Amino acid sequence: MSARDHHKYLNPACDIAREAGRRILDVYESGFEVEEKKDHSPLTKADRAAHEIICERLELLTPGVPVLSEESDEVNYGKRAGWKQFWLVDPLDGTKEFINRNGEFTVNIALIEGNRPVLGVVYVPVTGLTYFASADAGAFKQKGECEIQAIHTRRFESGKPIVVASRSHAGPETEAFLKNLGEHDVVSMGSAIKLCLVAQGTADVYPRLGPTMEWDTAAAQCVVEAAGGRVTDLNRQPLAYNKSSLLNPSFMVSGCGDYDWYRHLPALK
Repeated sequence: MSARDHHKYLNPACDIAREAGRRILDVYESGFEVEEKKDHSPLTKADRAAHEIICERLELLTPGVPVLSEESDEVNYGKRAGWKQFWLVDPLDGTKEFINRNGEFTVNIALIEGNRPVLGVVYVPVTGLTYFASADAGAFKQKGECEIQAIHTRRFESGKPIVVASRSHAGPETEAFLKNLGEHDVVSMGSAIKLCLVAQGTADVYPRLGPTMEWDTAAAQCVVEAAGGRVTDLNRQPLAYNKSSLLNPSFMVSGCGDYDWYRHLPALK
């Protein structure tokens, strides 16, 4: 797959995410049990069903391109380090939201090339909303069969910002950031939808001052960047992928423009 081929895989990747979403909704509507993984995070049969169909379909779509999913067996860095391209997947992002039945969960599919996401799909099964982007085609959203809309981040210069906060993982650092920010409005949301709200210009910033994994952010980062925004660590560098550790550092998601959100950060340990 050459760099110029990325956009060709957008529609098939969207279809795969929607198919996984249907599998998830089958479980969501019929009831499920919750298991606990080794890291004590929750797991349901919806996670497994989505993982299986996504991996199967991506392997057919791009034979020879590795697929790394949250539910995959661990792949050691010695092997991953040689991957020039790979699919990075969270088959059910927001399992806690799924369990709590608030609808704020997504299917995330990203194509990584050269340590950065070059294609991303974020699908919200409950609403039928798909966010999708590639580095060479721009960022878009589509609800069901409705018309596809281009999306763009917005420029914040002054006034009352709209801040996205994690529904399940907001902590004292985020509270300190909000206090330092002054007057603002907060939208609490789960999963990768948080980044997509910045991408579509309905929010200004999303500070994530706590742990996430690469599969949590890759697809939505592509959407944000293609929409004109940034997803950067606390050194103001874009999040990188396929690191020796798949754990992300704290990061900031922001729209276009030069407003310095970092000056509101608390002193972090």
